[in-house]
Amino acid sequence: MTEHETTPEATGDSGTGAVVEETRAESSTAPPVPVASDHPDRWGRVDADGTVYVKTADGERVVGSWQAGEPAEGLAHFARRFDDLRTEVELLVTRLSSGAGDPKHALTSAKHVQESLAEAAVVGDLAALAARVEHVLAKAEEGLEAAKAAKDEARAQAGARKLQLVEEAEVLANESTQWKAAGDRLRTILDEWKTIRGVDRKTDEQLWRRFSKARDAFNRRRGSHFADLDRQRGVAKSRKQELVEEAEKLVESDDWGPTAGRYKDLMVEWKAAGRAPKEADDALWQRFRAAQDAFFAKRSEAFSERDAEFSSNAKLKEELLAEAEHIDPSHDLETARQQLYKIQERWDAIGKVPRERVRELEGKLRSIEERVRGAVDAQWRRSDPEAEARVAQFRERVEQFEAQAEKARSAGDKRRAEQAEAQAKQWREWLAAAEQAVASR
Repeated sequence: MTEHETTPEATGDSGTGAVVEETRAESSTAPPVPVASDHPDRWGRVDADGTVYVKTADGERVVGSWQAGEPAEGLAHFARRFDDLRTEVELLVTRLSSGAGDPKHALTSAKHVQESLAEAAVVGDLAALAARVEHVLAKAEEGLEAAKAAKDEARAQAGARKLQLVEEAEVLANESTQWKAAGDRLRTILDEWKTIRGVDRKTDEQLWRRFSKARDAFNRRRGSHFADLDRQRGVAKSRKQELVEEAEKLVESDDWGPTAGRYKDLMVEWKAAGRAPKEADDALWQRFRAAQDAFFAKRSEAFSERDAEFSSNAKLKEELLAEAEHIDPSHDLETARQQLYKIQERWDAIGKVPRERVRELEGKLRSIEERVRGAVDAQWRRSDPEAEARVAQFRERVEQFEAQAEKARSAGDKRRAEQAEAQAKQWREWLAAAEQAVASR
């Protein structure tokens, strides 16, 4: 055998029928390739010495030698080899048409077939197969262009998405004060960043530098914020410790009103002091509330005792009032005055009563005091040696102003006359009151 020969046992039917069906379904733009094994004598021959020839546009070409059997068997053998090559090409067409094939791999395979056709040891329609290979090459080139366009589009979209992520990160870094949410979002951005592929290296590095810078800026700003917060909380802790110490000192105070007011002020100052570190803040608050509760519990107990004492005092004063009701100044004024004086002393010695009873009880005592005082005043008026003298003095002043008024009228001085008459009228009223006082004795 020559170098182009193969034994019949080395080859077999490769399922060319299925490929034929696929080829028939291919686009009408693809040139058809006849199945060589159907009529191998159309595409080649075997001469008397066993040399196998294939027909080409340039004439016959020797493809091998057949010495193992009948010439027809040799011709069929080389035709099946052609059909195998044809099947390989048709598979490339099918894969490219379905989109399942790699255009680059198809282009390489088609070029390999194209290069091998000039010396291929096959019998078949080489011209049609060459045209079919050209069709595959064209489709592969189209696929490569489409793949390149898709890759460029994907690269552009990937770059645009990373740019969006960078810009969002920069806004968070410069503006956000939602520290936890912003930090979580930056981590999510980083996770998404890692999944984005296809950006050219230079652009990717530039965007990455911006993103890293934004993250660093955010971390610095967040760190500065929490450092300031720690300082503020330290100051708040010191201030609250001072407030707690003062609150604990006030617990033993029995100056109820001012101390209660001071506790209210301490509460206002506590709120104004701000937040201390949580653990310390909670502990200090417990101490503050314990001191406050202790003071007010002590005050409440004292007030309960005081209220009980005041209620007892009120009963004692009611008993005094009942006793005072028997004072009769109309019979013996001096005895009545002495009785009232002793009741007043006992009244003051009893002490305070509940606030809601003060007006009632004081009012009853005051009415008794006024009754005795009225009797004293009446006696004084009756025994006043100056009462008659005042009546005479008032009458004399009335007469003086009446005379002045008459004199002014005679002189034609109307204004002075009116003034004198007004004064005379006032003194007449006083005179009448004095005369009535004397008459009632």
